[in-house]
Amino acid sequence: MRHFTLAFFAALTAALCADQFFPVNSSTQRPDPVASPYAVPGGSITEYLGPSPKSLNYYLDNNMMSAKVFDALFESLVGMDADTLEYDRAIAKKWSISDDKLTFTFWIDENARWSDGKPITAEDVVWTYQTVLDPKNLTGPHKLSLERLHAPEIVDNGTAVRFRAKEVHWQNLGAAGGFSILPKHVFAGKDFNQLNFDFPVVSGPYRVKEIREGFHLVLERRHDWWRRQWPAHQGIHNFQEIKYRFFEDRNNAFEAFVKGEIDVFAVYTASQWHQIETKISAIRNNWIVKQAIHNSRPVGFQGFAMNMRRPPFDDVRVRKAMALLLDRETMNQTMMYNQYFLHRSYWEDLYDDQHPCPNQLVPYDKQAARALLAEAGWAANPATGILEKNAQPLQFTFLNRDEVSNKFLAVFDAALKDVGIKMTVQNKDWSAWAKDMDAFSFDMTWAAWGAGLFKNPEGMWASKEADRPAGSNITGFKNNDVDAIIDKQKNIFNVQERHELCRQLDAIVFNQHPYALLWNINYTRLLYWNKFGTPPTVLGKYSDESTAYWWYDEDADAELKDAMNNNRPLPKPPADVWFNKAIAK
Repeated sequence: MRHFTLAFFAALTAALCADQFFPVNSSTQRPDPVASPYAVPGGSITEYLGPSPKSLNYYLDNNMMSAKVFDALFESLVGMDADTLEYDRAIAKKWSISDDKLTFTFWIDENARWSDGKPITAEDVVWTYQTVLDPKNLTGPHKLSLERLHAPEIVDNGTAVRFRAKEVHWQNLGAAGGFSILPKHVFAGKDFNQLNFDFPVVSGPYRVKEIREGFHLVLERRHDWWRRQWPAHQGIHNFQEIKYRFFEDRNNAFEAFVKGEIDVFAVYTASQWHQIETKISAIRNNWIVKQAIHNSRPVGFQGFAMNMRRPPFDDVRVRKAMALLLDRETMNQTMMYNQYFLHRSYWEDLYDDQHPCPNQLVPYDKQAARALLAEAGWAANPATGILEKNAQPLQFTFLNRDEVSNKFLAVFDAALKDVGIKMTVQNKDWSAWAKDMDAFSFDMTWAAWGAGLFKNPEGMWASKEADRPAGSNITGFKNNDVDAIIDKQKNIFNVQERHELCRQLDAIVFNQHPYALLWNINYTRLLYWNKFGTPPTVLGKYSDESTAYWWYDEDADAELKDAMNNNRPLPKPPADVWFNKAIAK
């Protein structure tokens, strides 16, 4: 009897401490609710990707352009359901999480294949992990999440890979399962820092067909993609070819769009959006569709980032003075047709009627700015009018990468001059700007950040990230109270509780003014030639201008050509699309 009792309790203890296995109900076996059943594969689309990148390797050049390309070429162990935001199958067919939330084991799908036919293996996972964390590789932002994990081990006769976390963190599953896996047999032994444009073997839905540096990149749809027949991938990734054009100047890209050389164009300029219909007959005739898409995409932030590592922006009084000298309201009214809301938070979507934002909008107030600068020890030179401290003038360089910014900088510069501050604008192309930013070689710059679906403040606001080259903490922000909140939120798995901590963190950061915050919108402004099929929602629930759900519509293209040849308008599409209303129909 005693042996039975001991065995019973041993079994019970093992059951209580057993790993949890996932996915419980895989959404890969159901269609994507946004994807249209009318979508057909084939055809092509040409999009504007941005300035010519220094690299398409997302691990080396951490931006939206490289992320978009990498997502088409490579896969991770787990994916994410585009509707529920739950983790789902990708390279891993299943995974387990230990009861202490420290051990994560992923079983590789035996059907997973590289484009050269070789199987994707646990060795590929281990090699990618080691490569990202190699100190000599310039993979800064990506090191942060993987550093939380011990080196993975290959288990279960080579069919699985196991990660052991160094500490409990709500993001550990995403860290272990969410990084893009690269083919060891192709890249091992090469200088990873030089792997910028050549990706001959991939695992994702597209491969690189052609690249002309400085001009374009062409991706080709893979008919042999190993996940092509999964129900969740029907009606998505439809274009046979996706051509991404590079333009250093966004205005040149827009001109190419109007000429029909580019098929879709996201508008980031309020004046352009406001005036475009009266200027371009193709829009008045509905040959080009003009739509505002309202969905649940997270709202990022933008502002003038100040390098706190060196004078004069190592003084919070000077930083706040910069914000006070930024006449955002006038810029919004006179240059942007009042289309934007003014930032008063780094996480605007954390606030609503139940959680009002306590941060007060920073007004345009030259007198308050003068008072702060005087308090910081800056006084006007009677001969020049320039503010000085210890016989040194108050001056800085603004590192600029976009000519569109110049009209805003001119307004800012006028206010600076009026109080005795000298700003020099230094213009560089995207690649040179990015190189300087990686080395934190700047005084002030315009930086715009997207927002993740899950708020993780560590990369941008943790003190230890301020000195990591090519990291996201570009301002060099360091604050003990913020570090304490970051450490606390790591162990919280309830999203709403984490959001409350992020609101506390936001208040601290806001009052330290690492950025002179600017403005934003909470919808996507889109122009596209009227020859494509789209789902009723046009975009995904959380996406921005992604055309992943679109397809080439041969009949619509024929109608467009006929309308243009006969100079007649097409039926007008809706000017505004609301995701929740469209998906409910």
